[in-house]
Amino acid sequence: MTTMNIIQAVNNALHTEMERDPSVVVLGEDVGKFGGVFRATSGLYDSFGSDRVIDTPLAESGIIGAAIGMALYGLRPVPEIQFADFIFPAFDQIVNELAKFRYRSGGQYPCPVVIRTPYGGGIRGGHYHSQSPESLFVHTAGLKVVIPSNPRDAKGLLLSCLRQKDPVLFMEPKRIYRASKGDVPEEDYEIPLGVANVLREGTDCTAIAYGAMVPVIEEAATLAEAAGISVEVIDMRTLLPFDIETVLESVKKTGRAVVVHEAPKTCGYGAELASSIYERALEYLEAPIGRVTGFDIPFPFSLEHEYLPNADRTLGAIRKTLEW
Repeated sequence: MTTMNIIQAVNNALHTEMERDPSVVVLGEDVGKFGGVFRATSGLYDSFGSDRVIDTPLAESGIIGAAIGMALYGLRPVPEIQFADFIFPAFDQIVNELAKFRYRSGGQYPCPVVIRTPYGGGIRGGHYHSQSPESLFVHTAGLKVVIPSNPRDAKGLLLSCLRQKDPVLFMEPKRIYRASKGDVPEEDYEIPLGVANVLREGTDCTAIAYGAMVPVIEEAATLAEAAGISVEVIDMRTLLPFDIETVLESVKKTGRAVVVHEAPKTCGYGAELASSIYERALEYLEAPIGRVTGFDIPFPFSLEHEYLPNADRTLGAIRKTLEW
């Protein structure tokens, strides 16, 4: 085991897979000699050269378009979009081309592109460097959407993404890029997609989150425990396909649920998750499902921490479900 942060774990996964599979190539803005703005691709250029670690122009549509072409001709490209906020110029390429090639060809032309991009707030980046657009892509059939919350998951999930045939949007929570540290196996391993992780067992309420909000619900669960409330904590890890069975098993036990994400509330991922629970487990619920989210406004700069969900807001939602 080696202690790593999420950046180091991502870098280690990329290095591991590029050594194992010569068809894996990395491309994006500043990913080469510079090693990426967050240093996630640091050292890859020196190890694998300019043919496999490719600096591109500042043109997101071109980056994804090139990656699609590479994948159709047998490569396994890993394009980096420097911030998730910059992904929108490539939206058409992703949802109308990348997500549909396997379906439109009857499975003859898989398009195994893994798009890496840091998302979310917490670094005082303002409204052009802090957005959480995951729901726009969860809504797109043909894509998989994966968001790790810790270094061990980051490596294992990324390796799984790099070894399957479907396109994946791998979103990295930059707020905890370096703050989240943990033991990561040095050897090769995979964490299967579509499997949630129960981080803490409880009996009174289920708290569900992903990415940078997982430490928030863990802190809220600790505060709740001090008040005599037992909270079960679930990290979704994969937003699509998502592990509804694990969620339902927990909610049927606790009778209550709170979903936390930093994206705006309206049509956010929490709405789909809550609806899926209501459709399958309404008779087990003792209270309406709570949602703790960002607000329906552009991401603010000076009031960033008022916008982002925190442990106190989450604990308040947990208490509200118990008082219903």
